[in-house]
Amino acid sequence: MVMKKQSAANVLLSRYSILLVLVVLFLACTFLNENFLTWGNLTNISRQISVTTILAFGETILIICGLLDLSSGSVIAFAGTLSVIAFKATGSMPLAILVSIAVAMFCNLLNGIMVTRFRTPAFIATLAMQTMARGAALYMTAGQNVYQIGDYTILGQGSIGIVPTPILIMLFFFGVTWYILNHSRFGRSLYAIGGNEDAAIASGIAVKRVKMGAYLINGLLVGIAAVLFMSRVNAGLPNGAQGYEFDALTTTIIGGTSFSGGIGTAGGTLIGAFIVGFLNNIMNLTSVNSYIQQIIRGLIIAMAVIYDIYAKTRRTRKKLGNIDSAVAKA
Repeated sequence: MVMKKQSAANVLLSRYSILLVLVVLFLACTFLNENFLTWGNLTNISRQISVTTILAFGETILIICGLLDLSSGSVIAFAGTLSVIAFKATGSMPLAILVSIAVAMFCNLLNGIMVTRFRTPAFIATLAMQTMARGAALYMTAGQNVYQIGDYTILGQGSIGIVPTPILIMLFFFGVTWYILNHSRFGRSLYAIGGNEDAAIASGIAVKRVKMGAYLINGLLVGIAAVLFMSRVNAGLPNGAQGYEFDALTTTIIGGTSFSGGIGTAGGTLIGAFIVGFLNNIMNLTSVNSYIQQIIRGLIIAMAVIYDIYAKTRRTRKKLGNIDSAVAKA
């Protein structure tokens, strides 16, 4: 009986540990600074994390499938700047959004082709796209920022009632990602491929098609994030969003998505985003040195990866132990 209770407690702890971390961090931040628990500060945190969280949803889908995207920051600069230029030329926000999505999806289509057709490792393929997209953005604008963007700022800086628009958009794409991963055949295929690609092929899953689909969905999310980013900063910045891909990866890893593939949730990624957002915010409120902040972020990434490796090793040993027990009984 005690063993069963301990087992149930371990299951609950492993399932909700990331949520427990968020609650503890939230309470700690509340006590550390009186300005933390204000509506203005909390909405500001949500605005700040909205872009990287949307990127992180794309990373979650890719990493679950055993893939990766290191180009999203540069693609934001390329797609977003083109979107701003399109808006200034036409005054049409829907067209500007479509331009951003189309450019980002095209870049991710190339990523998918390199990975699926030419068997290029995702790390190398997306690293190449990172350089190409950044170069294209800078070449297109001669390295100059695009200013006076008018009503383009409505999505990034607007609100519906008291809730900022970027938060609503972030929550909408959380719902989309959650549905894909939990209630679609495509989502089940992502987990199967990330868990064991050979077994997925043997079971009849069209692996190349699913991987291409994962990159195209990521492209859609990057395109939306690009519009929000440029709208929020009130300019087209060809040199903007540097390092955003690593912020998205940090959020995804902290949220419990395993680099080995096959494990991850949309809810975990959203919680990971708020953990990163709360941590960054409280370090700023308490005037932690910016260089120390970088060290802390690096340590968090290292700890998250180490925990991922530890958890994977533990799961593997447990499975082997169960197999050995079954063989012994037989």
